[in-house]
Amino acid sequence: MNIVDPRIESYLHQITPQRPDILQEMERLAERRSFPIVGPLVGRLLSLLARLTSARHILECGSGYGYSAFWFAQAIPEGGRVVLTDGSADNCAMARGFLERAGLLEKVTIENANALDVIDRQAGPFDIIFCDIDKRDYPRIYPFLGTRLRRGGLFVCDNMLWFGRVAGPEADDDTRGVRELTRLLYADPGLLTTILPLRDGVGLTCRI
Repeated sequence: MNIVDPRIESYLHQITPQRPDILQEMERLAERRSFPIVGPLVGRLLSLLARLTSARHILECGSGYGYSAFWFAQAIPEGGRVVLTDGSADNCAMARGFLERAGLLEKVTIENANALDVIDRQAGPFDIIFCDIDKRDYPRIYPFLGTRLRRGGLFVCDNMLWFGRVAGPEADDDTRGVRELTRLLYADPGLLTTILPLRDGVGLTCRI
């Protein structure tokens, strides 16, 4: 299911300014490998959110080879930090290479580990927590939001519409995981949540 009319998505891509060469290289790599990245439309949103919240400390749960970390890192001030997590050593090595070439490596800590293990040992609090882990594991990040996310901070979660499957009869583990996290976020009186129908659905949650 197309979340956004393809004509609208095409228009948004046409008006989006040219990205730096390294970002375009990362986008081409994703296309060649059919590797999921947030893409430039969501990337610009991440950068905007970091600036709007004056974020200095960001935790990424599931980072791939550093595409979303690039958008966050270029938006935070000197002395800020993005903790990038990925279970693949190859992805972490590629992230290090891309971010070093971009002059952003000093703002990034790379953790080659399961994101849930990393958040468990990080004291926080973070200004932004970004989630793009395996969808079936989405509900497992919810308990950390009360202790790892500062008040007024943002929890940003990709793929919250999951190709439209959340609105259908699908009952696979990934779809159930996305639905359950959505239920938990909306039911929590200490959180304010909305879902933007951008790309594959971006969940925005503020800890209030």
